Amino acid sequence: MGGHGIIATLLIGLIAGWLTGKIMRGSGYGILGDMIIGILGAFLGGWLLGLLHIAGSGGWVYTILVATGGAIILTLLYRLITGSRS
Repeated sequence: MGGHGIIATLLIGLIAGWLTGKIMRGSGYGILGDMIIGILGAFLGGWLLGLLHIAGSGGWVYTILVATGGAIILTLLYRLITGSRS
């Protein structure tokens, strides 16, 4: 997640998790769950972009978009495994 501090990381994770809940039309996972899914999504999104040799910049907006994309992938995988929509 780059050179962001812990507060920024938590905030980005929360925003990405909340956006994922809205995009995926789920009830979300609560503040803590959304934050965790967003932070994990940021790592997954960054890792996937690294595999594709895509390096981006754009500060917070770019980071939130990458985190949200990763969180959407994680949510899809979770729903496939558990068969749930929440």
